[in-house]
Amino acid sequence: MNRHDRLPTYFISHGGGPWPWMKAQMGGAYDQLEASLQAVPAQVGQTPKAVLVISGHWEAPEFTVMASPRPPMVYDYSGFPAHTYDISYPASGSPALAARVQALIESAGFPARLDAQRGFDHGTFVPLYAIYPDAQVPVLQLSMKKNYDPAEHLALGRALAPLRDEGVLIIGSGLSYHNLRAFGAGGQASSKAFDQWLQATLIDSSPEERSQRLLAWSSAPGARQAHPREDHLIPLMVAVGAAEGESARCVYHEEDFFGGITVSSFMFGEGRAPA
Repeated sequence: MNRHDRLPTYFISHGGGPWPWMKAQMGGAYDQLEASLQAVPAQVGQTPKAVLVISGHWEAPEFTVMASPRPPMVYDYSGFPAHTYDISYPASGSPALAARVQALIESAGFPARLDAQRGFDHGTFVPLYAIYPDAQVPVLQLSMKKNYDPAEHLALGRALAPLRDEGVLIIGSGLSYHNLRAFGAGGQASSKAFDQWLQATLIDSSPEERSQRLLAWSSAPGARQAHPREDHLIPLMVAVGAAEGESARCVYHEEDFFGGITVSSFMFGEGRAPA
């Protein structure tokens, strides 16, 4: 596959809970995020053979790959309307790709295992419903490691980079700001400060500087206010590692998300030029 056909990678903000199935209650709060996710197919410029998602909602002692041919659903949220526990995103899995992912990880020196029971959590089925609503593209998840080590997750991304030339779209799914105790006005300053650091790190830095800055992310302005626990940030490291020498652009940016939070999503690699 030539470079023009190489797929980009993404770090997306997936929002909270099963929001696409609760639009009547949301009052347009997710309109901008939804539009950014719906724009992904045009940015990618081709239909992927599969999507590999690293979700902020799945961690394991070692890197673990979903291997079910028909992944079930994981309703990993509580307190939502009854109908949101009947959601189905019927994308197929890909055991063959799962084995390929496992082999790539092991070739980089990391233990990796397959999980034939794991299903889609909302860090996957929510954004994928917006991106590919017909569930026509096979989807599988890859866990983070529980240690949240930035260096290991950047290395994981490097190991997965060949998949981009094999028609696989790699998506890190989290939130650029994830402090559920400080939303609205309480998170305005820290989310803005951390987002400014993210923009400078991902877009304005050289590839070498970008990776070094990410290794030291916790010293960034507002970092621990934005991510008291970095489960929703670590997927970014995988997306960057898989496109480490390539440019980034912000594909979603909002400064008044749920009453004052600044949030962003990013694409790495060329993809198709924006309209």
